[in-house]
Amino acid sequence: MASTEFNFSNTGGRELSGVLERGDGPVRAWSVFAHCFTCDKTSLAATRLSRALAEQGIGVLRFDFTGLGESEGEFGRGLSGDVQDVVCAAEAMAAAGMTPQLLVGHSFGGAAVLAAAGELDRIKAVAVIGTPFDAEHVLTHIDPGLKDTPAGQRVPVEIGGRGFELGADFVRDIQGQNQKTRIENLGRALLVLHSPVDEIVSIDNASGIFLAARHPKSFVSLDHANHLLTRKADSDYAASVVAAWASRYLDLAPEAVEAPVQGVRVEETGAGKFQVRVVTPSATFLADEPVSVGGLDSGPTPYDLLSAGLGACTAMTCRLYAERKNWPLERVVVEVGHTAKTASEPDRFVRKIAFQGELDEAQHVRLLEIADRCPVHRTLTESAVVETERLPDDQPDEGVETNTEDHLHRMEEVCADANGA
Repeated sequence: MASTEFNFSNTGGRELSGVLERGDGPVRAWSVFAHCFTCDKTSLAATRLSRALAEQGIGVLRFDFTGLGESEGEFGRGLSGDVQDVVCAAEAMAAAGMTPQLLVGHSFGGAAVLAAAGELDRIKAVAVIGTPFDAEHVLTHIDPGLKDTPAGQRVPVEIGGRGFELGADFVRDIQGQNQKTRIENLGRALLVLHSPVDEIVSIDNASGIFLAARHPKSFVSLDHANHLLTRKADSDYAASVVAAWASRYLDLAPEAVEAPVQGVRVEETGAGKFQVRVVTPSATFLADEPVSVGGLDSGPTPYDLLSAGLGACTAMTCRLYAERKNWPLERVVVEVGHTAKTASEPDRFVRKIAFQGELDEAQHVRLLEIADRCPVHRTLTESAVVETERLPDDQPDEGVETNTEDHLHRMEEVCADANGA
């Protein structure tokens, strides 16, 4: 499971804190998740639902609304502020090459996505969980005297055992919302999920949303679940239902081509500008570029991988040589740094090696000499040929042969030559 930071700005220029969730496979579509009232992106429902959706191939941005969690700004702008935060989140994702097609909202976050969908042309489906039909429902959990607060003044209030500051402007914003009209004019596929035993937002709210909406619409009962979906089984079930339902309405990226039996396959994931999925016979991982150059910083860079190859081959070759010599080498640590070439200087790899164990100075020196003979070192410093062929677009690749046994044989040759020297 890959989670990466994704921050963006709200309409007032404040930075909002978000996390992108991806599963182990490629992302086939993107979505935005809006958390419940006064919660944040780390709530159990937000975290579990987002990760479960990501495992189904739907990448998710979960973020903190303005003034909550790690986001900047002042909490309490009303539903209008939350709606604009959802819009800003979707627009920031689109700018990063991850245009969302699905909005998912929990509780009051569901009210926000129902309203935000009308401002986002590329949204194809909306799913709401435990969501109130009328925005004014949230006022039932707040001190009724708040509406008498003078304009521009904020007073302490307690919501769910936590302290906040709100003003009459919050109340006026909530009372000025017309969710019924928004739901009637949604114009997107709608999924309503609600627990019949929800004690915070009663099941009658789900009925109101469902009856007001036009087709295509669906309702799923989250039997025995509480409002906050604190049981993992409930959040996992909700996510699986959302993913299966949404697949009918979203433009899903094609299924990934099966990994080749031999060699390495690299394929774009559709996330950001540079992210790729690297598939080897024994492992799958992401490669990317840093945020500073337009990437998502979700994995090693190509030169990180090249440096890793040099470091790994160095450690293996030194280990093999030490074992043949019966030297007390306990551990090899290799650090490799890379400096890009300039007009006057070639690419430079700086390799630092530590040999741990009861080795004398002569053995240290000899192992450093062996490091310079490792196969990857020779490939980088001598000559290599890269042949490029076109991969058929409509069928899986049969695999590009990579002879792992040959690599081991080359390391053994290095050790054998060194023994004879």
